[in-house]
Amino acid sequence: MKLPLFLLLLLLGTAAALHVGNDAPYLDSQESQADLSQDLEGSGEQEGESVLTEEGIQSEGEQVEASSCQDDFEDENAMESDSDDLDENFQCPRAEDTVEISGGPECKTCRYVLVHTCRRFAGARKVCRRCYHGNLVSIHNLCINNQLQSLASRSNQVRVWIGGRIKGWCSRFRWIDGSAVNFSNWAHHPGCGRCVSLCTRGGHWRRTRCGRRLPFICSF
Repeated sequence: MKLPLFLLLLLLGTAAALHVGNDAPYLDSQESQADLSQDLEGSGEQEGESVLTEEGIQSEGEQVEASSCQDDFEDENAMESDSDDLDENFQCPRAEDTVEISGGPECKTCRYVLVHTCRRFAGARKVCRRCYHGNLVSIHNLCINNQLQSLASRSNQVRVWIGGRIKGWCSRFRWIDGSAVNFSNWAHHPGCGRCVSLCTRGGHWRRTRCGRRLPFICSF
């Protein structure tokens, strides 16, 4: 009787081990899903910024997954400097290379200038600062967006630079003049890149490589 009892205990132990082994992957999966949910819920927003996803910009404070775009280090550098725009060679645009308009009812004191000369993002920002004592334009409502799209359509280019950029691994969108992010008009698929351009047809915004040469709009 001792031998059958020993075999019975051995079989019971083996069955219990197999049961635990089958449950383990399920438990691991539950824990992984819980960790992922906590990561998504815990990603906060700073004032004046919003997180960019592949479907567009979400409102301030909303917790969403960051964009899957992989922006390279070269594009990060191009956002801050333009190697072709050396100080000794710097020149302001000629009058014939620009179109200037005044703001509408939404901002009667605003002035905008479209510069036809194509520059990288950093070079365009420098022109706005040095020549017009302003900055690349920020957009805060649909009326201004439509007005600037109409202006941009005179450039004979697909896109023009505006003053938006993407910062950090969390893909936070900001205006370089420091103004609040209170309006967005992203294309359904905004693309990749750390700088932002305005489409001359439709007026949507797209992420664009900062080293690309485009016309641009300054506000002052």
